[in-house]
Amino acid sequence: MMNVVLAKTESGKVADRLFARTSDRLPGSGKVAEARRHALETFEREGLPHRRLEEWKYTDLRALMREVLPLAPRPDAAALGRARGALTSIAINNAASLVLVDGVFSPELSESPGAGVSVRALREALESGGDLPSTRSTDAMVSLNAALAADGVLIDVADGVALARPIQIVHVATASAASHFTRSHVRLGRAARATLVESFIAAEGAKAYQTHDAVILSIGDGAELSHVRFMADSADAANISSEFFTIGAKAKFNLFNMTSGGGVSRFQGFVTLAGEGSELSINGVNLLSGSQHGDTTMVVDHAVPRCTSREIFRAVVDERAHSVFQGRIIVQPDAQKTDGKMMTRALLLSNQAEADNKPELEIFADDVTCGHGATAGSLDEGLLFYLRARGLPEKDAQGLLIQAFVGEAIEQIADENLRDFAASQAQRWLEARR
Repeated sequence: MMNVVLAKTESGKVADRLFARTSDRLPGSGKVAEARRHALETFEREGLPHRRLEEWKYTDLRALMREVLPLAPRPDAAALGRARGALTSIAINNAASLVLVDGVFSPELSESPGAGVSVRALREALESGGDLPSTRSTDAMVSLNAALAADGVLIDVADGVALARPIQIVHVATASAASHFTRSHVRLGRAARATLVESFIAAEGAKAYQTHDAVILSIGDGAELSHVRFMADSADAANISSEFFTIGAKAKFNLFNMTSGGGVSRFQGFVTLAGEGSELSINGVNLLSGSQHGDTTMVVDHAVPRCTSREIFRAVVDERAHSVFQGRIIVQPDAQKTDGKMMTRALLLSNQAEADNKPELEIFADDVTCGHGATAGSLDEGLLFYLRARGLPEKDAQGLLIQAFVGEAIEQIADENLRDFAASQAQRWLEARR
């Protein structure tokens, strides 16, 4: 009988040493510790994703990120003070903020969302014998997150509750050259209604850090959720975020993601339409310049009949930046009467800018309406000439056309305050180009 030993990758060895040094800081024991060790073994075998993996062919983390940084220290009073100062840059009107500083939940910077909502820190739950929120994913970065997640938030919205205020999860980085791992679980009860915002920002002076985030979210039958994400990390940071959504029958889910910060980022979302008659809308915008690399990867699984999905993605890429959109719609054999459409467009503002658009359909049913499309190009010279002929400077003329280009995706945000905030973030990016 031959014993087979699986060799560890170099990044796997680094993660193993990191786990050994910090395991006493990771909450949970028994089955939680076992789950962490199993997840670490998965990452050790695979290591950082690379271009030979189809799902990661455009985002080679072995080249772009290279290593997993040491865990950030628990935030002290000075770090909390810097985090408090940074919150004004991402404040959403009337939102109840739940703040994570360097990956640790901060009650003193957070506020209660109100009646009908339960909020608990992941660390507290694990230390009390709770389970680590899990997925069936074998993705290396999801496994690494499970192994090293130190904290997060557990949010439960009761059946039938309609929240008047958005809930905003804010990730604030204050430590440089360090990593933080967060893992959260959100449950929206039957016939409940809510708006969830997730924001990633850096305090003044925070540089070259890594954010590793995972969210597992379930939407009950007849519920409605609007989920808006803003990735505005420091210019040299790396952000790897994974989200898993399960949508019940006759539920409505609207997802919007905007990436405008970070040196290297990937937002990967996995949506399962698990109940008949549900409606899904996914919209996204990448605003990239310099040498930024921004990857949005979405997988939508139509698992049951009579569901609708729409995806609109826009990318504006300047200088030497690289935008990636990978979208896959899967229609399972029993998912008859599926209606799924996806469109991605990229606007290239320089000769060095790059955009990879990869929409895909995997259809195993025969009574469906599905389609996808992708385009990439530069600003319309005729429209630019028209605007400049009427006295607009070139940058102002470009700005108007870019605003119109990304506006189709931004307009899909249901909440007016969030829609205005997203438009203001796009305007801020445009002004930085001047």
